[in-house]
Amino acid sequence: MGVSRAPVVSLAPGVHRLPTLGDYINSYAFVNDDGSVTLIDCGIKRAPAKIVAGLAAFGKHPGDVQQIILTHAHSDHAGGSADMVKRTGVAGVTVHVDEVPFVETGEAPPRDTSTRLGAMFAKVPFGGFARSDVVQQLHDGDLLPVGGGLRIMHTPGHSPGHISLKHESTGILITGDAIWNMRSKMTWPTKAGCTSFKQNVQTAQVLGEVEYAIAAFTHGPEIRDNAREAVRGFLRKAAAKGR
Repeated sequence: MGVSRAPVVSLAPGVHRLPTLGDYINSYAFVNDDGSVTLIDCGIKRAPAKIVAGLAAFGKHPGDVQQIILTHAHSDHAGGSADMVKRTGVAGVTVHVDEVPFVETGEAPPRDTSTRLGAMFAKVPFGGFARSDVVQQLHDGDLLPVGGGLRIMHTPGHSPGHISLKHESTGILITGDAIWNMRSKMTWPTKAGCTSFKQNVQTAQVLGEVEYAIAAFTHGPEIRDNAREAVRGFLRKAAAKGR
């Protein structure tokens, strides 16, 4: 699959991927029964213009967004959140309870100092973004009333409060940064970008255990055909290699 230049990619009725830097960084939009929109992730600082264009492509406006959920507090996911809060008029964002301190201060989570690059990043300010208020705190297993039910899966490691999400009614999984699919090739996130790369590898195993029809990624295009088996195959190979 080539790099998407369309403002929106529809995954299922009421579920849309919003590419904000080609397919390399994605946000997602879910349309609820009342026509309101739940937005997942806000990209880098300049991403809101792309998000607004994506919303317009399926007939929505920032004012239709009633909830903003962040998978985690890295600048390529939360960098545009303060701007989107202003554009939409929502009171703040929704994140896992363990991610609250980072979102509310605009400071990136700690880096994995077991890697040389991570240790370097840990010594200097890196990856900050404009802070946002948190209006709802999430926990593992929460089922949000979003377009038929959005299940929260706490998959820490990339950051302490990193989450993946499963849309119950359409069978769409959003991996967040637990697994990347850059250039249509599944990989782990960069070690230096994680709080604990080892934990990321461990907790991502849950993504092979749940049922879904489409695997969607915050980095890279979705997998529509045999998605669960593709993810499980990636996880098996990684386990066999010991990482």
